[in-house]
Amino acid sequence: MTSFYPNPTNPMVSLSREGPLFILTMKNGENRFTTTFVNALFLALDNIEQIREVEDGQPAALITVGEGKFFSNGLDLEHALSTPGFFDDYYLKLLVRILTFPIPTVAALNGHSFAGGCMLALAHDYRVMRSDKGYICMNEVDIPSPLHPGMAAIVRIKMLPKTYRNCVLQGHKFTAKEALENQLVDIIVEGEKGVLSEAKELGKKWADKAKAGAIYGSLKREMYIEGINNLEIKGWRPKL
Repeated sequence: MTSFYPNPTNPMVSLSREGPLFILTMKNGENRFTTTFVNALFLALDNIEQIREVEDGQPAALITVGEGKFFSNGLDLEHALSTPGFFDDYYLKLLVRILTFPIPTVAALNGHSFAGGCMLALAHDYRVMRSDKGYICMNEVDIPSPLHPGMAAIVRIKMLPKTYRNCVLQGHKFTAKEALENQLVDIIVEGEKGVLSEAKELGKKWADKAKAGAIYGSLKREMYIEGINNLEIKGWRPKL
């Protein structure tokens, strides 16, 4: 059974189940983050956590994927800047939820992952990237836009120092091969179907770790505590 969020007539996000795997598909074109789109993601994550309350101690993993050309093209910047509370209550909160989600998480990068979309990918435990199409990139330097202190901390944790420099200060667009060489992703594979299939295999490999229940999420919170503490500071807005 597949569920659609925020509702079947406006299916920005779908959620399906394959054994221990929860497959979350972002279906909103470029998957730019708005309040409505983030709310749809929250509803899907809420559903998973409700199911996990019943299935606590059982294997599970989350696979997040886009469709077509984009995994996510980042924020809808005009919407983000004109919407009170967008960063505190929506986007930054989404990053914290994924960073600390109490089951293994795999981002299946079917296409481009830019700026805020790159951050969403990095918030997952593992990343599988399509080798024949798409880039992963933090292009804030070219917008130009500052980087939230919490986001910067997460990037520092997730990237090698030289990669961090090239990513943030150069806005380098990493191909799949470069992303693998720089440890931004764990696996590269050809084709949109291939990337989802490989992500599912990786999810199955680590699904047993979800048997730790809430401890799994607690361990992740401790891993990323510097970034999370900064992400949870209220009132930040980029000055463009």
